[in-house]
Amino acid sequence: QVQLVESGGDSVQAGGSLRLSCAASGSIFSINVMGWYRQAPGKQRELVARITSDGSTNYADSVKDRVTISRDSAKDTVYLQLNSLKPEDTAVYYCRAQGVRSYWGKGTLVTVSS
Repeated sequence: QVQLVESGGDSVQAGGSLRLSCAASGSIFSINVMGWYRQAPGKQRELVARITSDGSTNYADSVKDRVTISRDSAKDTVYLQLNSLKPEDTAVYYCRAQGVRSYWGKGTLVTVSS
């Protein structure tokens, strides 16, 4: 089992920045990929960014110029730096860990006002 706890969500104005954190615990040795997803009201959950165990990253086209995913292996934590936030970035942001199984956190809310 892997437990994921997200934090860092907040209400900000357009143009602002946030750093989200996802702390992992449990059987993290089984995890190959860590990712951030988001779900806006009335919309499907979508990939924002992910990072593999060897450090490779990929990003959704809609955010790739404004978002950076990183990890601190010593802290078993993955971060998502969000810059130049827009109202359309408003969503619940979820952390996902993938290995043999997939695990999800409970999410953290980001609200961006114009």
